[in-house]
Amino acid sequence: MEASTKALCFLALFLSVAISTNGAGECPKSTPDNEAMKLAPCASAAQDANAAVPSSCCTQVKKLGRNPKCLCAVMLSNMAKMAGINPQIAIGIPKRCNLADRPVGYKCGAYTLP
Repeated sequence: MEASTKALCFLALFLSVAISTNGAGECPKSTPDNEAMKLAPCASAAQDANAAVPSSCCTQVKKLGRNPKCLCAVMLSNMAKMAGINPQIAIGIPKRCNLADRPVGYKCGAYTLP
C-alpha cells in the first residue's frame, strides 16, 4: 500500500472516530452542537439548580426529550461545555420542566436523568 493511501485510510479512520465520539448521529437531523444552540434559553437554568426554567427552554427540551440519545449528546456537547453548562444541573432540566414523558433513569454519560 502506498504511503498516500495509508495516510488517507488513517485520516478517514481518525475522522470517523472523532465524529462518533462527538455525538454525531445521536441527533438525526442535526449535530449535538447545533441542537445545543437552540437551548440558549436554558443557559441560566443549566448553570444554577435554583434558577427558574423559562418556558421557552422547556419547549426546546420537550422536543429533544423525544430522543434521549440526542438530549444527552446535546447536554454533554462541546458547545454546552463552552457555554459553561454544568451537566449535573442540566440533566435535571426535563424534571424541572415537569415533563411527564421524560426518559427517567436514562443513562447520560456519567449522569442519570431524574
